[in-house]
Amino acid sequence: MTEQLPVAVVGAGPIGLTTALGLAHYGVPFVLLEEDAVLSSDTKAGTTLSRTLEVWNRYGAVDGILSAALRIDEIGDIDRATNTPRASVQLAELVNDTQFPFVINLPQQKMEPILAAALDQPVLTQHRLLSFDVLDDRVVLHVETPDGPRDIEASHLLACDGGRSKIRDALGVKVVGETLPERYMLIDVLVDLDVNNARDYPYLAYFADRSEWMVLIRQPDNWRFLFPLGPGAEPPGDEDLLVKVKQFIGEVDRIELLGSVVYNVHHRVAEQWTVDRKVFLMGDAAHLITPMWALGLNTGVLDASNLPWRLAWVLRGWASETLLDGYEQEQRPVAIEGSGEMAEAARKYMAQQRGAVTEATGAWATAYNRTLLSVRLDVEGVGDWSMVATTAAPPAVRAGDRAPDLALQSPTGRVTIHDLCKDSFVALYFTDVRRRPEIPVNDSPALKHYAVSRWDAPHDSGLRDRALFDPGSIATNRYGVPPESVVLVRPDGHVAAVAPMGTGVAEELYTHITDRPVPREVS
Repeated sequence: MTEQLPVAVVGAGPIGLTTALGLAHYGVPFVLLEEDAVLSSDTKAGTTLSRTLEVWNRYGAVDGILSAALRIDEIGDIDRATNTPRASVQLAELVNDTQFPFVINLPQQKMEPILAAALDQPVLTQHRLLSFDVLDDRVVLHVETPDGPRDIEASHLLACDGGRSKIRDALGVKVVGETLPERYMLIDVLVDLDVNNARDYPYLAYFADRSEWMVLIRQPDNWRFLFPLGPGAEPPGDEDLLVKVKQFIGEVDRIELLGSVVYNVHHRVAEQWTVDRKVFLMGDAAHLITPMWALGLNTGVLDASNLPWRLAWVLRGWASETLLDGYEQEQRPVAIEGSGEMAEAARKYMAQQRGAVTEATGAWATAYNRTLLSVRLDVEGVGDWSMVATTAAPPAVRAGDRAPDLALQSPTGRVTIHDLCKDSFVALYFTDVRRRPEIPVNDSPALKHYAVSRWDAPHDSGLRDRALFDPGSIATNRYGVPPESVVLVRPDGHVAAVAPMGTGVAEELYTHITDRPVPREVS
């Protein structure tokens, strides 16, 4: 048996690191190349949403992140003119939907080392990709290293090399969209808003204003401010920056500027994300999105959630290469019309411009949308996808929805739905175990079967090993599917299909997706 070539990931920013963690989670060999000598030290993204925390949890990296971060259960909305709060986003509304009913603040330069430390192999720093050749059965990378030129053979090449992606340019892929004339300025300051100068702002607060809006972000050990710079405007000097901050928060005893950065605002997306099912664009290499409402980095993590399991299934022989086509099919609309449009609407909302979104969908839907739990992917290739939940209460799940992550009781203790599907497809049969439904035995590493019932499976039912007790029908009611339905959940936590229960139905659904029969355990 020939040795499996590694997957080459180029770029060790948050998306490259998350992608590498995903490959490692699924047991796919990889190399992670970074042209710089160290990870980023710039002041960058600071807020991470619930959906990203779920991805990092699946990949085994969330504990270190949470230990270093500040957790937030409210996103504030403040009218600058009156300094009075408007309706805030209450993230505790999500307590029955996710293990993470909150978002976190953690600056990117502190986040990246934690993600890198969670990998079981080092990042290859000072490895600059010079060129590459796409062959029938591999990709050959020509790399400059501290020890001289080196060729690396890989099964696939994943471009996580940022908005100025050299891999994208080498492929001749065009980027369409616009760069706005407005820029954003981000500054970090030391200031006491907790004790002597107490301000009861939420840890993440948006000051809306027609002339000049601002975002206030409480980092673990300082405060961060983000505000727009008009077209052609020069960044303020240090003293003027501090004056500007105090125009929003009022006078304080002491304030110190720690750092600042100015960056352009984009809504630009690559016209093509994959080439020959061998090279894939990810993160900023595929889409540059306004970072309003934390949609920049967090949209990239959705890419890093979608692709690694597909590569694992193909490389194991559990799926045909056509499974890889779903990556661009599902993620590109989210970037073009989903995150990009939502971010632009958020920018208009902050500036109180026409065309801005409103949050008139109810507390649950507002929290669901702002955490990216609302993303429904086009899993069936028919253009049916969404970024926004609009109902006052959770609707029944549909194909493409992120599966709500509720707790159930297995024979050995508590388990969540995302725990069940983190390594395989999972078929959830919403049924009554007293009636001895036909639930297949678990003899495949790729597809697991579980009955979900408000009745605990009797020990003489023959179902004890694959039945999940749902006290009070909490999970059953949240999923909202008809009785005697099967919900097939993918390894990335998205619903692949909903169908009536029947002999072999989950296996048929799996084969339709993967173009391969369900693999069986080798005894």
